[in-house]
Amino acid sequence: MKKILLPTDFSGNAWNAITYALEFFKDETCLFYILHTYTPAFYRADYAMGGPAFSAIPDAGVERAQAGLENTSINIEQKFKNPNHQFKTLSAFNTLTDEIRDVTNRENIDLVVMGTQGATGAKEIFLGTHTVHAIRKSKIPVLVVPSGYVFKTIKDVLFPSDYKTSLNKKELQFLIEVVQLHNAKVKILNVNDKEDFTEDQKTNKKLLTEHLKSLDCSFEQIKDKLMPDAVHEYIAHHNIGLLAMMNRKHSFLERLLVKQNVDAIGYHTTIPFLVIPHISEQATKESKA
Repeated sequence: MKKILLPTDFSGNAWNAITYALEFFKDETCLFYILHTYTPAFYRADYAMGGPAFSAIPDAGVERAQAGLENTSINIEQKFKNPNHQFKTLSAFNTLTDEIRDVTNRENIDLVVMGTQGATGAKEIFLGTHTVHAIRKSKIPVLVVPSGYVFKTIKDVLFPSDYKTSLNKKELQFLIEVVQLHNAKVKILNVNDKEDFTEDQKTNKKLLTEHLKSLDCSFEQIKDKLMPDAVHEYIAHHNIGLLAMMNRKHSFLERLLVKQNVDAIGYHTTIPFLVIPHISEQATKESKA
């Protein structure tokens, strides 16, 4: 049974991500945790004792969380009757990123599904602040759903790779399971302005091929284009249902996440994308801590 964490602020965007997750895993046995976090506009003295549970004064955040989670549960029950799915609701006086980390560790969560911030004014915003923080700190895969995106049958998954890093089978396992769940094909895309791969790249590509040998894979290469533009154009011209990317140090994704104005690099996603943490890098960081 997969354990899926669904953070919500009770917005339409959050509900859209929840409905996408329910459709995405409709044929999978899952336990979904619906999480809402809240913090007061200012900290009262009684909160210093340990949060709203220690307060004698009713807190609007607690009441809103309870009401919102109840309404969300009712909506799911009415619109998604699926015997494969079970649900738990959680509310916490905490920041969203910290609570995601705590719940992930405590409940052994397999995946976090979140919505993007969507369009703001005249600019396309790639991700909201909460989503960026969750991706950068998460030690498990995060599935990001663009605002307003409705679930469609996933036939092709795009996996960009520069072959500069050796990936192990364990960190690719969730991707493999997702592709198998949807009986999809994987298109591995390399964007390279050089004629030949280095010996390390050749080795890493061969290793990746071995790891994904159980899947229907094709390898493609694009030259003379910038990474963001190449991925965006490939998605626009092919029937891609899901973008999967490794979140590793100095990667295209990391550079994208740390940009304050993502719109400046001319890239935004129009389809859901799966962010996979680089396990070996995490282990290295923890050993040095």
